[in-house]
Formats: sequence, C-alpha cells, structure tokens
Amino acid sequence: MAHVISDECVACGTCADECPVSAITEGDGKYEINADECVDCGSCEAVCPTGAISAE
Repeated sequence: MAHVISDECVACGTCADECPVSAITEGDGKYEINADECVDCGSCEAVCPTGAISAE
C-alpha cells in the first residue's frame, strides 16, 4: 500500500529528498508518489511539514 500526498502539499520537496527509492516527483502544484515504486517505508510522512502525506 503506497502513501499519497494530499492537496495540503506546499511543494517544499522535503519528502522527495527523504525517499530512499526516488518514488516522489514534483507534479503540478504539489509532489506526487509513484505507487508502483513506493516501498511504504513512511519516511516521507515523517518529514512532511504540513502533514500532507498519509498511507493510502
């Protein structure tokens, strides 16, 4: 089960820097997690300053 990023994302990029498998990329106005690449480690959720990342 992959994590998802909500519209509360402020596109700071902290999550992308933290992702060990580079599953997070910059999208249109917010970052996006590639569900096929996500290993569900939760490291992105732990560093998100706005709490925009959660388990799907």
